[in-house]
Amino acid sequence: MKAFVFDAAHCNGCHNCQFACKDETVGNEWLPYSLPQPDTGCFWCKLDEIEHGQLPKVKVEYRINVCHHCDNAPCIAAAPDAFYKREDGLVILDPEAARGRKELLDVCPYGAIWWNDELEVAQKCTGCAHLVDEGKLPHCVDHCPTGGWRFGEEEEFAEELKDAERLSAPEHGGRVFYINLPKLFIGGQVWDPIPNEVIEEATVTLYGADGAKLAETTSDWNGDYYFRKLDAGTYKVVMEAAGYKTIEQVVELEKSLNIGDFAMERL
Repeated sequence: MKAFVFDAAHCNGCHNCQFACKDETVGNEWLPYSLPQPDTGCFWCKLDEIEHGQLPKVKVEYRINVCHHCDNAPCIAAAPDAFYKREDGLVILDPEAARGRKELLDVCPYGAIWWNDELEVAQKCTGCAHLVDEGKLPHCVDHCPTGGWRFGEEEEFAEELKDAERLSAPEHGGRVFYINLPKLFIGGQVWDPIPNEVIEEATVTLYGADGAKLAETTSDWNGDYYFRKLDAGTYKVVMEAAGYKTIEQVVELEKSLNIGDFAMERL
């Protein structure tokens, strides 16, 4: 079975994948797999930019957004006359069966099906099936300059996929695997208000909702600290430094947070 692998650690946000998808499909008819994609309004392959945190602690994540080519595709279950799965794992929306059927946009829970107003047809990523048939790479993969977006037999990526995530639901089993996703972070700063200077090498400890110690770090030369790769949930951040009173802060983490600058009181 074929697999797509997105490595967030190697994506630099160049958008070549998105441009390549347009280059290959706008104005080009690749029957029996697809009619031309419109140049605007539809993105069979889209690179999303996700901002984490708040100023001045902001990190940017890039994440590719395409059809997941699910093993147990909900679109096929909902409309088997329009969708089918190839032996290599690519899910295809038959362009003739999709004509005039805007309701097909609702059968994908991931928003991967688009409506072409000009041709009045529902459309989606085909995995460049016409190129794969010739032994070539999907155009989006072929134009990735960093190796952040790859395609091949799943067994070729076996070692990497041990730690991979799928953004599709487990019961759908998508063919798109994500590695090195940054997840969420908690960031903050400690400082001494008397000399109005940051505190370097303060000990900062992260605890879970059950009180278990999860991680420990120290503030850097700018008084900053981070805890990364966190899941949403309740945490407690404890800030300690010799000669200062301890500060405790409970954090409800739903998105990455800069929890602020903390003035530490001297003993």
